[in-house]
Order: sequence, then C-alpha cells, then structure tokens
Amino acid sequence: MRISIDAELCQGHGRCYEIAPELVEDDERSRGFVITPAVPAHLEDKARAAVNACPERAVSISE
Repeated sequence: MRISIDAELCQGHGRCYEIAPELVEDDERSRGFVITPAVPAHLEDKARAAVNACPERAVSISE
C-alpha cells in the first residue's frame, strides 16, 4: 500500500498528520506531505483513517 497527497487539493486542515504522524508531516504552510510513501503493514489502518479524514479528498492510497 502507498499513500499520497495531492498538493493541489490540500487546504492544510492537518487531519492527516494528526492521525498518521508516522506517514505524514506538515510543511511550512501547514499542508500535509508524505514522509513514508510505502505504508508498513502495521500502519495501514492509520493510512486509511487519514484518507477518510481529509475533507478535500487530497489524501489517497493505492495498492
């Protein structure tokens, strides 16, 4: 599983990095960016939660 963030859609709500700080951090504009694109198995639930929490649907996962 891989996680990604569409920078064009991200509005900086911060839910992704609050939910999954092992996978996503905030940048200088408080927008999320992925630090661990290949999601370890033990963090897959957090990745899914980050996707579901994004109101802009900027966070996505792929298999």
